[in-house]
Amino acid sequence: MSAAPRGGWTHAPGKVHDSIFILEETNLKLFDNISGLSIIGGGMAKLGPNKKAIEKARAEGDVKTEQAEILKACQIWSNHIVERMQVDIRIIHEENLPKHGPVVFIANHQSYADILTFLYIVKNHQVAFIAKDNLEKIPFFGKWVERIRGIYIHRGDARASLATINEGVEYLKQGFSLVIFPEGTRSRSSEMGEFKHGSFKLATKAKVPIVPVTLNGGYHTFEDHGAVTKGQHIDVLVHPPIETKDMSRQELAELPAQVEAIIRMGLAELVQQSGQEEK
Repeated sequence: MSAAPRGGWTHAPGKVHDSIFILEETNLKLFDNISGLSIIGGGMAKLGPNKKAIEKARAEGDVKTEQAEILKACQIWSNHIVERMQVDIRIIHEENLPKHGPVVFIANHQSYADILTFLYIVKNHQVAFIAKDNLEKIPFFGKWVERIRGIYIHRGDARASLATINEGVEYLKQGFSLVIFPEGTRSRSSEMGEFKHGSFKLATKAKVPIVPVTLNGGYHTFEDHGAVTKGQHIDVLVHPPIETKDMSRQELAELPAQVEAIIRMGLAELVQQSGQEEK
């Protein structure tokens, strides 16, 4: 076996092949992560029939079938990973999860595992993500983000960011749901950064409900250990949905700070509970 180039591997045989590129995004070490990356790649290898069904429905303009097939694919992939990585995901106030879309989920962002968490907990309708454009470079995974109606945002390009918001609004109007992480980057810890308020326009322009969600613990599965780590615990606190369609200008102006405060208070609660359980 030849030595890996400095900065991470660029290819590998078998199911790990496509997932190996994730190393360059997460700064993880190859030999500590072969098992985890095999699980991720193995889950994606199951999605061939779903890929064809999604693309067929989209080509025919059959939105409801496309949404149903996206949901199937996301459930197959997320259930595969959660089971094999032995992730314990605890949902608090699951009754606040909408039975159907479109909605915009807004959450704090600790880890790449946050994506897995949303795909796992949203079991009644399709959900996709606003993602950083560097994830687009990951073979196979990058295409699947788009396939489930995710959208890449190009940071530092105001015109491209506006185009992303407009594209997201159109998706929402068609009935697709989206997740936004307004911090714009992972905290890699139980801390929470400041929200960028521009992303809230997705929900307010489309006049769809916002569902605030607080996440805690995902960083233990990847970022905290420098390796894909099995048997970790993730808490998900789902807050009551907030309707946006009849909001006044004043209410719309106050909305980002309101949602950020809800999520931040939820995080303090989850962190406190986690500390008590560890004692």
